[in-house]
Amino acid sequence: MRPLRNPVVISVLSAVFAAYLRFVFATLRWTREGQENAAAVAAMRDEKGVIICFWHARIPLSPAAWKQGPERQPVRALISHSSDGEFIARAVGHIGFPAIRGSSKKKTDPAKNKGGEQAFRDMIKWVQTRGGVALTPDGPRGPAEVMQLGVVSLARFTRAPVLMLGLACRPCLRLGTWDGTVLPLPFGRASIVWEGPFEAPRDADPEALAADWGRRLTAVTERAEALLAKQP
Repeated sequence: MRPLRNPVVISVLSAVFAAYLRFVFATLRWTREGQENAAAVAAMRDEKGVIICFWHARIPLSPAAWKQGPERQPVRALISHSSDGEFIARAVGHIGFPAIRGSSKKKTDPAKNKGGEQAFRDMIKWVQTRGGVALTPDGPRGPAEVMQLGVVSLARFTRAPVLMLGLACRPCLRLGTWDGTVLPLPFGRASIVWEGPFEAPRDADPEALAADWGRRLTAVTERAEALLAKQP
């Protein structure tokens, strides 16, 4: 039996992993760039929600980028209904980020809808009530660092600003997953880079806009890596 299919194992390991991340975040030396971009969107908390994008491989670093509090939009994370998603949802929940559960339809079997349609409706409702959604536009199954159309559709429906988030850390472990998940190690260095906000015009070509945003998200992630490379 796979460990992450056992509810008890998921419950225990997710709590342990959340505690590990809190410890690591407290020991990292952070470099931040473009924080004013995030602050400008947070200042609109009484008027607009927000959509925050980062690549799937950077999930373990993402909770450190947006502290929950009354001075900014409350953020929920879009997480798949898979057993791995259940583990991630519980872990980020321990850190203070509730989940919206669901994922896109499987291309090889469109009949298998992993709650994606309901999740999309939930996200629209949440963002339209001035909440924030954090999501990985290449997840939950890839291809890695290829932006799917969901982010563009959500932005067009809600008219919410979109922030691109680049995350990096050293030293780290690169897991043997489809996306090469980055797992931060204690007492290292980490960087957060923000770009945006961006908007999705209703008359924009969805595929062209997704391709453009994907390039921007890769660029901001590479910028986060470059910031660390410059440091001793």
